[in-house]
Amino acid sequence: MSLQEKLSAFKTQFESGQPPFDGVPPAVHEIMKRATNELIASGAADRVLRSGPAPDFDLHDAHGERIRLTDLLASGPVVVTFYRGVWCSYCNIDLEALEQQADAIRGFGASLVTITPQTAANSRKSINDKNLSFPLLSDPGNAVAELYGLRFRLPDYLIEVYKQLGVDLPTINGDASWTLPQPARFVVDAQGQIRHAEAHPDYTRRPDPETLLPILEALKTAAVA
Repeated sequence: MSLQEKLSAFKTQFESGQPPFDGVPPAVHEIMKRATNELIASGAADRVLRSGPAPDFDLHDAHGERIRLTDLLASGPVVVTFYRGVWCSYCNIDLEALEQQADAIRGFGASLVTITPQTAANSRKSINDKNLSFPLLSDPGNAVAELYGLRFRLPDYLIEVYKQLGVDLPTINGDASWTLPQPARFVVDAQGQIRHAEAHPDYTRRPDPETLLPILEALKTAAVA
């Protein structure tokens, strides 16, 4: 089953009104759809950086280690994934799919990192729960996500729904901005250029990590040619 098939299956289950989601009122689903449709209509996808030099980042991983894009590029291409956080079931499914392809990605000489607004403590929970082998970098206030054209603020009516569902982003992220990144994946070549970018304002839609492999294979072949 592809990543998108898994995401769509979860979405169907979540919106079905059946256990364990029977406590979520139907109105909540409509509000979430409204927010997603408004984000799409705002042209958010057009603001995503899809080519040219990749903005550098200097962030800390879940264990406090400092990781810089420039340092990673010294060893080859880098796959960068932006995701929302440990509270997001779609993101957790995405991370699992990424882990399934992690060895193959590294096999082409690429590094693999993920960037999230959540605190290091929440990233450690994700690593432990999902047995992840790649770094989870904390991006306070989505500052790096902004450089990549991914940052957006939740509308006030959706913030109220999140609060009702117990999703306290200021606590989860250690930041009161109520901002998130559009989920996205980038391939940055060893020269620091964006060679591939996928992002979608609809957080239930994610690019399958397996599609990165031919891109990385081509970069490896070109490097030794």
